[in-house]
Amino acid sequence: MEEKIAAFRKLLEVMDELRARCPWDQKQTLESLRYLTIEETYELSESILKKDMESIRKELGDLMLHLVFYSKIASESGAFDIGDVLKTITAKLIHRHPHIFSDVKVKDAKEVRDNWEKIKLKEKGNHSVLSGVPSGLPAVVKAYRIQEKAAGVGFDWENPGQVWKKVMEELQELKETIDSDAPHSRKEHEMGDLLFALINYGRFIEVNPEDALERTNQRFITRFRYIEEKAAAQGKPLHELTLETMDRYWNEAKNLEK
Repeated sequence: MEEKIAAFRKLLEVMDELRARCPWDQKQTLESLRYLTIEETYELSESILKKDMESIRKELGDLMLHLVFYSKIASESGAFDIGDVLKTITAKLIHRHPHIFSDVKVKDAKEVRDNWEKIKLKEKGNHSVLSGVPSGLPAVVKAYRIQEKAAGVGFDWENPGQVWKKVMEELQELKETIDSDAPHSRKEHEMGDLLFALINYGRFIEVNPEDALERTNQRFITRFRYIEEKAAAQGKPLHELTLETMDRYWNEAKNLEK
């Protein structure tokens, strides 16, 4: 423990030194760091999906720097410092885990999550369960969190079969909308309903849809680049390959993954 505390203390000392002497670090504000933090978060996410532990360690360090940096900037105006940040999150964890730090009983992880949401709602005095979902989240992540929040207060399906039935219902409605040549707005509406239902089904079978889609994105990129490499090896532009040839290379790339 002492070694870890010393390492954290050293980071704080380095941050103090940089803020005092480095022209770039002196210029930074909470706002100027914001987009960099978002970028670092996505880089960490990518490393996690790749299960690259060395990269995860480095990306966590980058994020830790940002947390310390924000706290340092805030401390200069007397708003708060890193100690206040740590005290706040510690108090929150204790308060939201009454099954550990009090006498509340829970039977499983779902009850822990549901209690967390109920306690959070009381703490913030929100008028809506969904108030805690940031408006700026990507749509897939937002849908997943909305569903989790609603489920936390009992508004949920009883089993995966019901949700799958809903997926099939939404798929049929989308098909009927397309077949009837409905306005674009109606097609968009039905497509949104289908995606929302699929995301909900992913939640029920414990597959995070954001992770699942990103892994599919990465597989597509890998396979498509294989096609590009094959075309380049033949000295041909990609668009000169026939669809049949591209499909053959695609399947080759797919077989290499096994």
